[in-house]
Amino acid sequence: RKSHQFRVSHITMYENLLVALLVGVLTCGILYFLRTWKKPKSAVQKEKDVTILYTSQRGTAKEFATKAKNALIEDGYNAKVVCMKDYDVDALTSESCVLFVASTYEGGKPPENGVGFCNWLEDFSLDFRVHKAMLENTSYSILGLGHRIYEEKGHYNTVAKNLTKWMSNLNAKNVTPVYLADERDGLLDTTFTRWLDDLRSSLRNQQQKAKQPRPLFAGQLDPEAINLNSKKRATVEGEESDDDGEDQQEDDDEDTTNQDTGKKVTDMEDLGGVYAKIIKKKDNMKDEMLTDRLRGALSKQGYKLIGSHSGVKLCRWTKAMLRGRGGCYKHTFYGIKSYQCMEMTPSLACANKCVFCWRHHTNPVTREWRWKYEEAEFLVEQATKSHVGLINTMKGVPGVMPDRFQEAKTIRHCALSLVGEPIIYPEINKFVGLLHSKGISTFMVTNAQFPDKIEDLDPVTQIYVSIDAATPESLKAIDRPLFTDFWERFLACIDALSKKGQRTVFRLTLVKDWNIEEVKNYASLVARGKPDFIEVKGVTFCGNNNASSLTMKNVPYHREVVAFCQALSKEVQGDNAADGPLYEVACEHEHSCCVLIANTKFKNKDTGVWNTWIDYDKFHALAAAREPFSSMDYTAETPHWAYFGCEEAGFDPVETRFHRKQKAGSEANGDVEPADGGC
Repeated sequence: RKSHQFRVSHITMYENLLVALLVGVLTCGILYFLRTWKKPKSAVQKEKDVTILYTSQRGTAKEFATKAKNALIEDGYNAKVVCMKDYDVDALTSESCVLFVASTYEGGKPPENGVGFCNWLEDFSLDFRVHKAMLENTSYSILGLGHRIYEEKGHYNTVAKNLTKWMSNLNAKNVTPVYLADERDGLLDTTFTRWLDDLRSSLRNQQQKAKQPRPLFAGQLDPEAINLNSKKRATVEGEESDDDGEDQQEDDDEDTTNQDTGKKVTDMEDLGGVYAKIIKKKDNMKDEMLTDRLRGALSKQGYKLIGSHSGVKLCRWTKAMLRGRGGCYKHTFYGIKSYQCMEMTPSLACANKCVFCWRHHTNPVTREWRWKYEEAEFLVEQATKSHVGLINTMKGVPGVMPDRFQEAKTIRHCALSLVGEPIIYPEINKFVGLLHSKGISTFMVTNAQFPDKIEDLDPVTQIYVSIDAATPESLKAIDRPLFTDFWERFLACIDALSKKGQRTVFRLTLVKDWNIEEVKNYASLVARGKPDFIEVKGVTFCGNNNASSLTMKNVPYHREVVAFCQALSKEVQGDNAADGPLYEVACEHEHSCCVLIANTKFKNKDTGVWNTWIDYDKFHALAAAREPFSSMDYTAETPHWAYFGCEEAGFDPVETRFHRKQKAGSEANGDVEPADGGC
């Protein structure tokens, strides 16, 4: 009996423990649930949630998205900013309000961080299995960032237009027109402000907005609107046209009329044409090239801006030679005193967006000059004044040599290679003539897209054409030109260069894994253009840049640049070895991974002496005489230390070389990477 009672009590004890354990677990679960459970948001609370999605190449869209978020938070909204690549696409159907700030990249495509989202949204909008009312409870607004230079290709603000179409297909409701901001006319900030003001007003007046349909698009120049009437039709509303009656009649014949509203309608596919009409009145206006945004970006990079389209900057080699630490490759190859050189451009705008651009694409892009401009006299006066001002900032810097500091205030050379395309400046001939009259020599660099400008250019000390690639495919990939006929223009520039009487130069920038293998194609271009010199330089890595995919892996070592130059010289010679070499590697500037290939007409065949240097006084006398002269009329003997293969490797022995820290073993192997900066 006692044993039985013990067993019963033992079982009862375990049961009590088990019950207590279960009660404890259940209690903990209930407490955890009560602590973590959130009461579902009411409809009013949900309307306060705003998600801002952006896709950006250079960070501008992200900047605007952040500003919009801050403004909406001030208005009491729960706003957040998310990059499209980080956004959970499945959450879109539960969004109350979503805003898009979208840039358009090459070929009308979104930047890389927006490709995935855009592809997903497009697929859903076209998939017949997806209910077309999927986003009927979602409102949206779109700000597009683009450049009207691409309108001719049909790529102007394409991403914003596509987002509008896809969201509309899924029955989302637009709370504002779609604002298309144009970088070309400097209206990014202005259009953003208009969009944000309209957005805040619309969100505060949701009920009023629901009673009155909002237009689909808003142009950045005129408040003309495009209203959505159906999935494929849109109504054009605008101010009175400035066109004459004949043009108006043609428009009436082309467009159809909505019988319900009596207003003209246009296919969604024709929105680009509609937008072109909207901005047409702006075409004849002469605006300033530099907007406040561009001024801020370029000033931050150290530019001294002149007027509305020009600038100067102090080159790192100017600073180095002031301190006796050596000159740039132009000193080695052509005898320029780097501390008396002014790096300047009369046009900050360019027709290319090169992957290796060390300005990070903060300058404008264009296919033609379309701005007001300052006179040449003003630019020369202000440029020299600004440069001397920058020289004065070096006063007191440790190591600056007093005699050179004083000499530097007398400018003897102007490198027209700072940024942009100087040759398109309307008074470029007058500009270089004024420089020559002041005893300032000129090196003009052009990006090989304006052959007529090369033909019309008066003699300069030396004219360059940038040969960044040797095939149409690689040129398009590297230079990313604006012109559709870029290759034809490229070849026409080479032909125009071959007819110039003064010193001509091909400038090659080698980008590893991009263009360094195109030796035969480069040789064909050399045979066509017959330049006096070929400068070959390894690309300079300018740090991480959202506008370029280049890394340090794309930077060739000096030995690789030398090998390329030797191969190119041999390839140009072809089967004419009996006549002697046409080109030879003449000089090098190892410090910046730059090598000079020269036409052998600049070499004394009897003595082996090179004459790549320039007699600058002789050039100015010839230019002033206004008589025809050739590149052979103002040569000077090249010092032996500048020769390729010499012990100095292109470093002037009167200077004191300053060695930067290299990776272990790199110097021992002859692996020298290009120095940063320089023209």
